[in-house]
Amino acid sequence: MSQFDFDLFTIGGGSGGVRASRVAAGFGARAALAESGRLGGTCVNVGCIPKKLFSYAAHFREEFETAAGFGWKVPAPKFDWDLLRDNKDREIARLNKVYEQLLRNAGVRVFSGRARVCDAHTVEVDGARHSAKHILVATGSQPALPKIPGIELAISSNDAFHLKALPSRALVVGGGYIAVEFASIFNGLGVHSTLAHRRETLLRGFDGEIAKQLAAEMGRKGVCFKFGAEPLSLQRTASGDLETRFSDGSSTRSELVMFATGRRPNTGNLGLEAAGVHLAEDGAIRVNGYSTSTVASIHAIGDVTNRRNLTPVATADGMALAQTLFTGRPSALDYANIPTAVFSDPNLATVGLSEEAAREKHHTIDVYKAGFRSLKHTLTANEERITVKLIVDRTSQRVVGAHMLGPDAGEIIQGIAIAVKMGATKAQFDATIGIHPTAAEEFVTLREATG
Repeated sequence: MSQFDFDLFTIGGGSGGVRASRVAAGFGARAALAESGRLGGTCVNVGCIPKKLFSYAAHFREEFETAAGFGWKVPAPKFDWDLLRDNKDREIARLNKVYEQLLRNAGVRVFSGRARVCDAHTVEVDGARHSAKHILVATGSQPALPKIPGIELAISSNDAFHLKALPSRALVVGGGYIAVEFASIFNGLGVHSTLAHRRETLLRGFDGEIAKQLAAEMGRKGVCFKFGAEPLSLQRTASGDLETRFSDGSSTRSELVMFATGRRPNTGNLGLEAAGVHLAEDGAIRVNGYSTSTVASIHAIGDVTNRRNLTPVATADGMALAQTLFTGRPSALDYANIPTAVFSDPNLATVGLSEEAAREKHHTIDVYKAGFRSLKHTLTANEERITVKLIVDRTSQRVVGAHMLGPDAGEIIQGIAIAVKMGATKAQFDATIGIHPTAAEEFVTLREATG
């Protein structure tokens, strides 16, 4: 008989925590999970899933316009925000139940309540204590808003999913993928949208050229940009608008201001430090390559570790941890060549190194790229351009980076990511026959290096 109530007790019911618990239970571990909110975490409730649904909705406006070039005559479309929001809510509620059923079917005991760590082997949930051989913290992160006067008048991305009404004018502050996506979403839904960012370019860490082209395409579609200034304060005007003042002396007025300027790990009031777990300055849990903290029995995965804050990374970390703990086969995730996408309009997707990072790491590289107008838009007035780009290490001829800006970029780069992960060479890309006519075929027909 084990001296512990459970072999694994997970705090946090997001994608990573749910996956780790289910897999551990599949390996025969006695698993439990505690969640104080809705199962599915950020991704299901206020992240990937509802945001992609909103992104679909935002793209339809352009699709109606495109259809006219193909002979379709339809009445002027009318958008119903309440219907979209309520349909989204129903789908998220369905997914919440699916997650709960998956856990229970796997044999995981689910606790609805806030949990905290008491010591290396004890978790407390709503006053009741449970012992565990291993404790997993998978509590994710939350939006971090700057401490400026009037910040209580602004919203975060979490709030954007539940607006009672759609504003006519919105200011989105930030330059990361969340800010870029919501600026595109608001714009596509008919909101006059401005994106303000303290830097001069969007999407730090992404390929610089592709990021600049994204800004150009978003601008062509109607998004306004304000670069190089930070918001200093917000105040409500006599007319009811929100006035945002910036460090360059300028100001803007809008009905809604949304900040997407970063997130912070959810580690507050969890008892971690008292239990001996070391935290980084930003509150993230410090872990080794096997997701184990400074306390051997306490582990952490996902956004709470602030490594690669992507849902598929959290789930992969969860699977690797379960295998490490309950199969005797230590498993660590390889964080190289993880693909990702920004569901802006147009989409941006990438795998591997940006041109800047590749020049720093490999020194001698060849860059192959192409920019073109989609066949779909040749019968319309839409001037959107697609860009594809390959980064090749000149010495080994391996493709070390692939980038795309254009419709369904995430769908296309997912396949390209397999080749990059396997170490495919430029010659192997060239030897692959393209599917014609598609945008994806451009990746295997790039012949002339541009730099």
